[in-house]
Parts: sequence; C-alpha cells; structure tokens
Amino acid sequence: MANASQAARAAGNTGPAAPARPAAAAATAPTPDSSEGIFRLLEILQSALTSDGVVDEFGFDPEFTTRLLLPLLRPLYRSWFRIDVEGAEHVPERGSGLVVSNHAGAIAVDAVMTQVAAHDALPTPRHLRMLAADLVFKVPVLADIATRAGHVRASVPTAQTLLSRGELVGVWPEGFKGVGKPFHKRYQLQRFGRGGFVAVALRTGAPLIPTAIVGSEEIYPIIGDAKGLARLFDLPYFPITPSFPWLGPLGLIPLPSKWTIRFGEPIQTRSYGAQAADDPAVVFALADLVRDRIQQMLIDMLMHRTSVFQ
Repeated sequence: MANASQAARAAGNTGPAAPARPAAAAATAPTPDSSEGIFRLLEILQSALTSDGVVDEFGFDPEFTTRLLLPLLRPLYRSWFRIDVEGAEHVPERGSGLVVSNHAGAIAVDAVMTQVAAHDALPTPRHLRMLAADLVFKVPVLADIATRAGHVRASVPTAQTLLSRGELVGVWPEGFKGVGKPFHKRYQLQRFGRGGFVAVALRTGAPLIPTAIVGSEEIYPIIGDAKGLARLFDLPYFPITPSFPWLGPLGLIPLPSKWTIRFGEPIQTRSYGAQAADDPAVVFALADLVRDRIQQMLIDMLMHRTSVFQ
C-alpha cells in the first residue's frame, strides 16, 4: 500500500512528454491564486481548446491532459484532499483494465481525482479513459475539456473499443444515483444497473478492478434535492448542501475532506470466455461480486479512518 509520502513522490512523475504543441497550449498552467492568474488560466484554456493537436477518434488529447489539465487538478489532489492511494500494484502497468468505483459528492470530483491517481500514483503512469454521462457533453466548455481529457460517452461499443486496444477505462456504475444520494446514505452503494460493464469486460477479457474512495462523500453533504429546480434546468437532481445555494458561488467550494483511493485485487474475466457476456447469470453474479468487494473495502476503510478532515 502507498502511504502519503509515497503518493506525493509518485505524484511528481508526469510520464514521458507528448509531441510538441503550440507554445500557448504547452505552457505550464498558473496557480489560480489571483484574478490575474485566473485570467491567464482562461487564456491558456481557450488556446488549448482551439489549437490543433494529435487526438484519437474520440477527441482524446494526451498532451492537453498531461501538460494542462493534470497540473490544474494536482493542487486539489495533493493539498486540498491530500489523497492517499492504496493498492496501486493491482492496476495493470499495461494492457486493458476496467476500474469500477463507488460514486459520490454531488459533483463528480471523485472521477477526475481517480484520473490523477491513475497517472501520478501508479508505478507506470496511465491515462484513465472515463465513461461519462451524456450530461457532461451537453455543457459548453466542459464538454470540450472532458473530450480532450479522454472522457467518452458511456456506451458498450465505446468501452469495448477502448478495452480491446488495451486502454485503462474507468466506470462508476451507480451513476447519478450514487453522486446525488443524500448524506445520510453516504458510503452505501446504490444499484449497479444491469451489469453492462461486466459484459464488456467479459467480451474483451479485461480484468475488473474494484475501487473504493473514502472522503468524497463529505465534500458536498447533500441535505436536500430541489426537484423543481432540477426539472427547470433539466438536471437529474439539484443538490442542497449546508453552503449551496445559500452562499452563491462560494457554496461550490468543496470541503477539504481527507481522501483515500484504494484499488482492490483484480477479478479476472478471461477464463470465462467471451460467450459468458451473453449469460445473464454470469453477468449478474460478477456485478454483485464487484459491488460486494467495493462495499467491503469501504467498510474497512471507514473503520480505520480516525477523522474526516485529517
């Protein structure tokens, strides 16, 4: 298991540099500590999003992710949430793997923090290709950033294509049921749907990697859901927290909870054969196994947690 100091040392490894891009896009991102820094950051973002780069058919831009996005996320990862990573050795250094994690926090911050962990805290840095909800790709600017960062619309064909190529893919099967659940249900896994992620793993022979995140539930404690506003803005939910919407934009600042991300022992699928993907009994059994593994990891991690914020 990686302790905090090991994670911090590993976080300094940003992997091999990608091919050169225009200077504005390749510039080191400023820390948004001042209004001047924020304006400069917006200029770099605009330049990066409009410049030409080497991308795949899904729009993934490795250099944008490595040189711009990850440096912007690292202050949250290292200093705000102070994330420890455990079980990094369980993530394959190369070849396909399907990271399956719990989901929480009103906003999907846990997903992008896992993306940073996959690149910075593993023995071999990897880009995590995250399966995202359609809503992500309907929001201006966010849609472009998510696409450049390697996020793809959650679908069986897309996931199968990525895994067949040996990519590391991330999925959060709870979806909006998990990220939007009330605070009193924290760390209680919601339903995993129909097990489509298992079928994809079976067809490609990719190992399933149960992953548990503790700390994400406390960043935006959801105490209510304004269903009327959710319908008005065509959202799956409209979270009410102790600070939002009462404090306006300040209410969007996440609480600095202490996080741990634990990658569990992989569940191998290759021995089942690709035909097992068409057997509902096998699919549901493996989905339940993954869900149980994650829930048990959460329980164990919570039992050993001494403080929410330390």
